[in-house]
Amino acid sequence: MQVIAYFIISLLASIAGAICGIGGGVIIKPSLDLFHLDSVATVSFLSGCTVLAMSCYSVTKSLCSGDNKVDLKLGTPLAIGAALGGVAGKQMFSAISAQFQESAGAVQAACLFLITLGTFVYTICKDKICTKHIQSKAVCVVVGLLLGIMSSFLGIGGGPINLVVFYYFFSMDTKTAAQNSLYVILISQITSLLATIGTQSVPPFAWSSLLLMVAGGICGGMLGRICNKKMDNKAVDRLFLGLMLVIMAISLYNTYQYMFAA
Repeated sequence: MQVIAYFIISLLASIAGAICGIGGGVIIKPSLDLFHLDSVATVSFLSGCTVLAMSCYSVTKSLCSGDNKVDLKLGTPLAIGAALGGVAGKQMFSAISAQFQESAGAVQAACLFLITLGTFVYTICKDKICTKHIQSKAVCVVVGLLLGIMSSFLGIGGGPINLVVFYYFFSMDTKTAAQNSLYVILISQITSLLATIGTQSVPPFAWSSLLLMVAGGICGGMLGRICNKKMDNKAVDRLFLGLMLVIMAISLYNTYQYMFAA
């Protein structure tokens, strides 16, 4: 039953993640934490692998189908920064996890709630906010670095904050931001996985769980792309806002759970 739960959660999260460009990890991580199916470190690792599979499929499919909206001139420096930040964020989490153990889960959940809340408020008010048109590659690297640190530390692979960055700093519409977000997530997750393997810090996990979650991620990416094509920007925004409410509720509950457990 546990591995079936892994598959269902990763499938549904990846469908929503592919539609909105949030990767799915921001849904997978708190959902698995909610049911305490594995340790915090293992959940973060499995979530990252699932997001990698989904984003790899989605980005590759977009490039091959000619439906590519990724701005490589901006997206690549962002991805490089996110990759470097991802390694730094993973080291930060490892240090906190080793020091505080279960309390690390409470810190992750509380930070995720605050970031999601900020993203929710911004998304509601974005039509009234004057956006930027950043072109500097150096600024892109710095922004990507901060994104990577937050995403990797929280174990979400990317998440809603990516969309806010593309909305505000680059004035992208919802669907264009979604594709660029998945591209950045892909590069940062590849780097994060290689760093984890290279430093021999892969947490214990069941291969059956990993394989089913990766399968769920790829299937979710396929279904999410189909749904995305049939939805307009407003529909994607509504789904995104609904997901943010769910994530905030789960994050608050997880914060309470981990604090109580600690």
